[in-house]
Amino acid sequence: MPGYVIHLAIAEEYIRKHKNENNNYDEFIRGVIFPDGVQDKSKTHYGQSSSKVNLQSFLREHEINSSFEKGYFLHLLTDYLFYNRYIDTFSKEVYNDYDIINLDLMKKYNVTLPERVKSRVLFKEGKTKILSLEKAQKIIDDISSMDLEVVKKQIEENPEEWTRIKKLKQERDDR
Repeated sequence: MPGYVIHLAIAEEYIRKHKNENNNYDEFIRGVIFPDGVQDKSKTHYGQSSSKVNLQSFLREHEINSSFEKGYFLHLLTDYLFYNRYIDTFSKEVYNDYDIINLDLMKKYNVTLPERVKSRVLFKEGKTKILSLEKAQKIIDDISSMDLEVVKKQIEENPEEWTRIKKLKQERDDR
């Protein structure tokens, strides 16, 4: 799963780019962070894991009419696209990469950490191995530009396109 800062940066940019939507900011952010705040992520991600999100299953249960549901949907969409369109290799090193790029992303996208996730976000120095700052920024900019209603309609009209799970190469961790 993308880290909290990436999810929150996408949310901040989404709100900025979609000003015509009348979202309740606090509820939208609460929806964005909700799916990762539980022990069993398979239940909140509608799939076997956060890397195997089933957006169609989510949409069967949610209308995405409220700010919370829009934030929740944006989170799941981000996870789905992250694993199926943006990365080819998975390694636990990606979590270290999040810690390295968090501060830069927070500054660039004006991210404020909600109290309930502050203790889960770390900051480190070093070089990234899986996810570069530039790639994270592309992911943030691309996904935040999407229209959630258009994506919802695409999923409903062409579910097989949105339920395919790409097999990622597994990189051995040197820890």
